[in-house]
Amino acid sequence: MKIVKEALVVTVGLLIVAGGLFTGCEKKQAAGGGKKVAVVFAGTEGAATGQSRAMKEMADTLNASGLFDAQIQIAGALSGDTDNLVKQAVDGVPLVVPSDPGRLASQFGVSDLNILMSPYVLTDYKVLEKLPSTALYNEWQAKLEAQGISFIADMFNGFRNFYTTTKVEKVADLRGLRIRGFGNDIGVALAKYLGFAQTSMGAGDIYPAGQAKSLDGAEIQAAYGDSAAFYEVFPYLAITRHYMLQSSFVAGTKLLNSMSAEQKALFIKTIQETAAKYSGVVASEEQGLLDNYKAKVAGKGAVTETNIAEFQAAVAPLYTNNDLKFSAGLKDNLFKQLGL
Repeated sequence: MKIVKEALVVTVGLLIVAGGLFTGCEKKQAAGGGKKVAVVFAGTEGAATGQSRAMKEMADTLNASGLFDAQIQIAGALSGDTDNLVKQAVDGVPLVVPSDPGRLASQFGVSDLNILMSPYVLTDYKVLEKLPSTALYNEWQAKLEAQGISFIADMFNGFRNFYTTTKVEKVADLRGLRIRGFGNDIGVALAKYLGFAQTSMGAGDIYPAGQAKSLDGAEIQAAYGDSAAFYEVFPYLAITRHYMLQSSFVAGTKLLNSMSAEQKALFIKTIQETAAKYSGVVASEEQGLLDNYKAKVAGKGAVTETNIAEFQAAVAPLYTNNDLKFSAGLKDNLFKQLGL
């Protein structure tokens, strides 16, 4: 079954390249007589989340320019595997994919990228707007572009918390629980120091696994937990804010190189400005989502404000042991360049 599924994903990618999802696009002309650039914004989250709404606005803005034929595919419609979508982008499929710094760090071997989403390092989403102007970003971008991918913008997508079948008030309560989290270096390190059993699976598989009681919980952002109705299978929510989740919008260098200078400038500007806008939207909506979850689990569960200092202390050895293999002085350099 796994082989069939992977083959299907590859087939979808080939269809995109061949124009299967861009019916008649090759005949469409941009203003000035050039061809419109066909692109699909492909993500795994549902339509209601800030990430998906941001992608819709990006596509609408590009289409309004007359220079692009942009579509969106959400909720894993093309693939529930973000890394696979990014690989397709590298291979030349015209996709824009919201990955994240941890995934990119592991997928492309740029370990310092992990600093952007390491536990309790960045805590203010507003600094992400400054990121593209830093020397570190330019260094990371060069390493990624050498491998065929361009890191266009980083959008705040909510703080990650623990959604579980049993109440979690302190670090010890997580020990031994089967928790779905990131399968990358950051996720493995978090599980190591908080003591839970890291379980990797697609986001769409979390709910049925919780329903089948083969999973004790997930660490995920409020927008996804609410939209996926996790309150039906995970009645406890522990507010730990251990990651400042980011949607790292990436596209293949082959796609960018196919654009005119005007198209490329508009493409990058649109994605960066819309990402900055929706960082604020996500931040403004987060507390309401947590309050809604609390109302949904009333009488059968609870939303708990934890002692975050305890969780910070538990993961502190991650940095002294340098589990994520950061370059010397990385955090200080990043903070200086971001003006922190």
